Amino acid sequence: MIDLQECRDEIDKIDSEIIRLFEKRMKVCEDVAEYKIRTGKKVLDPERERQKLESLREKAHGEFNQLGAQELFQQIMAISRKRQYQLLTEHGIEDDEKLEMVDSLPLENVTVVFQGVEGAYSYAAMREYFSDDIKSYHVKTWRDAMEEVVKGNADYAVLPIENSTAGIVADIYDLLTEYDLSIVGEQIIRPEHVLLGMPDAGLEDITCVCSHPQALAQCGKYLEAHPGWKKKEMENTAGSAKKVRGDADKTQAAIASRQAGELYGLKILAENICYNGQNETRFIIVSKKPIYVKDAHRISVFFELPHESGTLYNMLSHIIYNGLNMTKIESRPIPGRNWKYRFFVDFEGNLRDSAVKNALRGLEAETNRMRILGNY
Repeated sequence: MIDLQECRDEIDKIDSEIIRLFEKRMKVCEDVAEYKIRTGKKVLDPERERQKLESLREKAHGEFNQLGAQELFQQIMAISRKRQYQLLTEHGIEDDEKLEMVDSLPLENVTVVFQGVEGAYSYAAMREYFSDDIKSYHVKTWRDAMEEVVKGNADYAVLPIENSTAGIVADIYDLLTEYDLSIVGEQIIRPEHVLLGMPDAGLEDITCVCSHPQALAQCGKYLEAHPGWKKKEMENTAGSAKKVRGDADKTQAAIASRQAGELYGLKILAENICYNGQNETRFIIVSKKPIYVKDAHRISVFFELPHESGTLYNMLSHIIYNGLNMTKIESRPIPGRNWKYRFFVDFEGNLRDSAVKNALRGLEAETNRMRILGNY
């Protein structure tokens, strides 16, 4: 009969030998890194790794062990690359600075653009983030807001990127990859949605409710209790209030803020219509200047990957292995490439941190495309 303790003792011996050989291998990898540093060769050699993995796989016996050997050495090679990236940083070999550090953001006498009209939540976020002496104006779409910054007509744009109830604002993620703008700040506000109608309207008069799709989603449970109401999507919440006032039709209602109701002279027909009492929306502040403040603590990046098994895991391991806390990951389809996706990742850190430099060096080297969206 097999003795369990003897088996465990044997495994312990084997594991100790594996550790000894692993450390021996890592020492040789450091020598390889020193050579690459002297000669300027890249850390990652995809063809060399592919050939090596095929050779190692063939040395294992049986399909299960072959697959296991391949996965084992993929991880060993990934760890080796991470150590080589660390050595590059330790030798003072820096990548070109993507963003310039500043002591503080220039916020006085600036021009800020937002999507929507006065009374919109973007307007509220702008007022919360900036001082009262700014110049501001509004545009029709989020793309228009980004265009204004690119053209230099505005110093900053305020854009909603996610809501704690309805999720991400997908269009903003897509626009961030189109425009070479930097996220330099964020502002979180708590939208207080109310149902607004004409001064002479009552709930019994309403047949149609209009608002931004995010607001309609956030108030979905309330609207489900009124199945007879049609829902009409608008470009922003305050614009829906403006429409109700302009149409002067008491069968229409808008989901918007109290401020929008006061601005357009509408009556509050219902309060507390968002089922999530902790409903919050996060707005980002984008600038044409590639800058970040010295005490920034959140980094946003996006990257595209080879369509191969394990690539996402390998990319995220650069963040994990360097002890960085990833706070968010999202994926969006790449236009014109069916079933291919780009990934958006947020993690804690500052671009001056060595761990951040190591992680970003690995991501840039091993992705098809990568860009730092901002450090804020």
